[in-house]
Amino acid sequence: MKNLTFLRFRAAAFVALLVPLLGIARAASLDSLDLKRYDGKVVLVDFWASWCGPCLESFPWMQQMSTRYGPSGLVVVAVNVDHDRPLAERFLRSQRSTFDIVFDPRGAVAESFRVEGMPSSYYIDRHGKVRFTHVGFHSGDAADFEREIALLLSEP
Repeated sequence: MKNLTFLRFRAAAFVALLVPLLGIARAASLDSLDLKRYDGKVVLVDFWASWCGPCLESFPWMQQMSTRYGPSGLVVVAVNVDHDRPLAERFLRSQRSTFDIVFDPRGAVAESFRVEGMPSSYYIDRHGKVRFTHVGFHSGDAADFEREIALLLSEP
């Protein structure tokens, strides 16, 4: 019995090490998003779907932002609104994202944010206030979006 517990621990530790190395997203299957767990952080909440073309472009950018600004207090949370989870998982396998993924198949989180299009991004300051919102993603706007993140991170 002791050996089985040790083997389970080793397997869990191996998976924990393998996930970031392979760039597999850490997925949480939630129907709601509790932003209180990110108190004191700047949070980029992005709503996406597997069928969304601009989402393919925004995911690598969000990964860059997460990598660049995570140590300074940025948290990226991507909320999937697909009704068909395997489609979302196929999309995620095509990405190299390591930020948090929340699944919202019933649209409760999207409704609470009043999402109007895909992708929709909400930049939340360290005090929990939504400061910037964007519908859609175009790489030409990425520098402006990054400046907004940097501004929020520079505030107490």
